[in-house]
Amino acid sequence: MTRRPPAWLDPLLGRLGTARAEDFTRLTTPETGGRESAVLVLLGEEPGVGPDVLVLQRAATLRNHAGQPAFPGGAADPEDADARATALREANEEVGLDPGSVTVLAELPRLWIPVSDFVVTPVLAWWHDPHPVHPREPAEVAHVARLPVAELVDPDNRMRVRHPSGWIGPAFSARGMLVWGFTAGVIDTLLEMGGWARPWPRSRVVELPPVAAPAPSAGTDAADESPVR
Repeated sequence: MTRRPPAWLDPLLGRLGTARAEDFTRLTTPETGGRESAVLVLLGEEPGVGPDVLVLQRAATLRNHAGQPAFPGGAADPEDADARATALREANEEVGLDPGSVTVLAELPRLWIPVSDFVVTPVLAWWHDPHPVHPREPAEVAHVARLPVAELVDPDNRMRVRHPSGWIGPAFSARGMLVWGFTAGVIDTLLEMGGWARPWPRSRVVELPPVAAPAPSAGTDAADESPVR
């Protein structure tokens, strides 16, 4: 059965029809090379809270992107039919997401992450039947959270971060998580495309905490494996 996404998604879905990689990044995606991967940009809604997006924090001990916030996802396997299959498989393996609870809406432009040489396809989806999720592999995933769009667009929760390399990019503080890097860049663009963004002080720049530092926490330990509902 085809699930009709909620009306608040209509402006975003209409805008994605003309989306280009340049809308998300200044980096040119190479035509060849790079490791194919996909992430699941999963939008849901909770009564009394409103729209949200599912984000996880990677374990601080990982070789790539240690301690960083991320969408569920990873490298493509040979048996994956396409980017959608990769994103849904990875989300199931990482946080126990039931693929049947998700309606895939669109594939966003392929984006390149030079530091790991991944070429990532963000897969936008509607979580039509939300259920509890949690880190299935604590050695890989430290924390999972549903971040309300209302908190992400709150000017008090928006800033830019400066990486030790000198790189500066958008960031969000919500539900005890500092979201930055690739994930924050995608969220930032989608908020603008969906017409949800609010003006915020772009002069607010903070230094990025050390990767090994524990994630900010709002009443919950970053390694807590209790389900996110």
